[in-house]
Amino acid sequence: MKRVAALIAILSVVSFPGMAQKRPTSFPVKQTENPDYWRSAGKNAVSAAKDRSFKRRKAKNVILFVGDGMGVSTLTAARILEGQLRGESGEENLLSFERFPFSALSRTYSANQQTSDSAPTMSAIITGMKTNEGLISVNNNGVFGDYSTLAGNEAETLIEMAESKGRSTGVISTARLTHATPAACYSHSIDRNWESDAYIAARAPEAHKAGAKDIARQLIEFDKGNGLEVAMGGGRSFFLPKDTSDPEYKDKNGVRLDGRDLTSEWVKKHKNSSYVWDKAGFDSIDVSKTDHLLGLFERSHMQYEADRKNDGAGEPSLTEMTTKSIDLLSKNKKGYVLVVEAGRIDHAHHDGNAYRALTDTIELSNAVRAARSKVDLKDTLIIVTADHSHTFTIAGYPARGNNILGLVREVAPGGKSEKDAALDKNKMPYTTLRYADGPGARGGERKALSDDEVTDPDFKQEATIPLSSETHGGEDVAIFADGAGSYLFSGSMEENWIFWYMRDALRF
Repeated sequence: MKRVAALIAILSVVSFPGMAQKRPTSFPVKQTENPDYWRSAGKNAVSAAKDRSFKRRKAKNVILFVGDGMGVSTLTAARILEGQLRGESGEENLLSFERFPFSALSRTYSANQQTSDSAPTMSAIITGMKTNEGLISVNNNGVFGDYSTLAGNEAETLIEMAESKGRSTGVISTARLTHATPAACYSHSIDRNWESDAYIAARAPEAHKAGAKDIARQLIEFDKGNGLEVAMGGGRSFFLPKDTSDPEYKDKNGVRLDGRDLTSEWVKKHKNSSYVWDKAGFDSIDVSKTDHLLGLFERSHMQYEADRKNDGAGEPSLTEMTTKSIDLLSKNKKGYVLVVEAGRIDHAHHDGNAYRALTDTIELSNAVRAARSKVDLKDTLIIVTADHSHTFTIAGYPARGNNILGLVREVAPGGKSEKDAALDKNKMPYTTLRYADGPGARGGERKALSDDEVTDPDFKQEATIPLSSETHGGEDVAIFADGAGSYLFSGSMEENWIFWYMRDALRF
């Protein structure tokens, strides 16, 4: 609560999006920057790099953070926004994990896609196998939608390996737990959309008759070791029968056709287990008395971080889910593997809404910072990466400290920012943040945009090609690593190498 109160106080000062006051067009540089400063900063960077050392330590624990769709431009814009939320110019800011000592680039193409979807990219990260479009932890001998190609082509996941080795495991996400990225950790599916039996019955009746297991069912029936210790996110409707009303939205029901209440089955299956669906239930969990925790906080995806305060039943933040998961998993002296997904970065980008993509990225940074403060890096490897990028761009020639969500204002004579926004060939202002495609394409002649419009949290950034949903980008994404085994991460890497580096650090 103190962090939330502090953020509200900051927002009231800088009058950022969603506030009633006039939005600022620029933010001042907060530090003195002159030739002596740049000289000193450069020398300090050299010294820090020379002092960097590592030991080839075994990792008892691995925490993998995945910012779904968190490309490099997203990182840049989010770090600037975070700085500007503090009233700074923002460009000099760093997200928590950007301070990690080791980093690399990840090549995200899949076995049959130049620009990939989340199913094969996360499958590569968690199984070490590049695979085809739409496949969940199935090797590239599988054929999307063809159930007959599943058996024998399942790719073992790091979560399955960890359970078999006696480690504890957890998967948490702000998306549905059955969505592609978290699902790849514990399930094997020939179609990423088979999140419930209702979908299989509707779209693949022959597979349904043949006994194809939906993803929600596979989470509950996960039988490696003693099963997942932590599973938290959204997607509650896929775990409840179609004649059972939702606990939060009484006028809506579950979607399962088999009549199974998978939330009840979780509690019955595991000793000292709990199922929670709201913030009060989450807060009441005593991890010292809980060995298996299932949390499903929305019928579909969880709220964006910017909207979480408006949720009626209340939802934990990604930071809160991360820290509680670490507390529970740390009870196992053999160690644990935890996968944390900030899944809604991706969804906001698809919707052409930079504000929510960036604020969810900032919350991921908060979660990483909290996790790092709770673990011993001598025996814990922390990795932060993305599964793929988006067509999100930062462009124009805005002056230093220009509102990252605002209209472009260039450098005026004398070095300060221009008062008036820069204009295109049609005498129209334009924003710094844009998309190559998506719902923000206006079509025809562009209309004049105001500062209030473009800094509104609901604004959809302009796009070049009109699409109902913005697409992924195919460029490399960043990897950041710290702790035991982190020295392995460097250079230009294939995305599936992340799995092999984690496996090596764990000595599996």
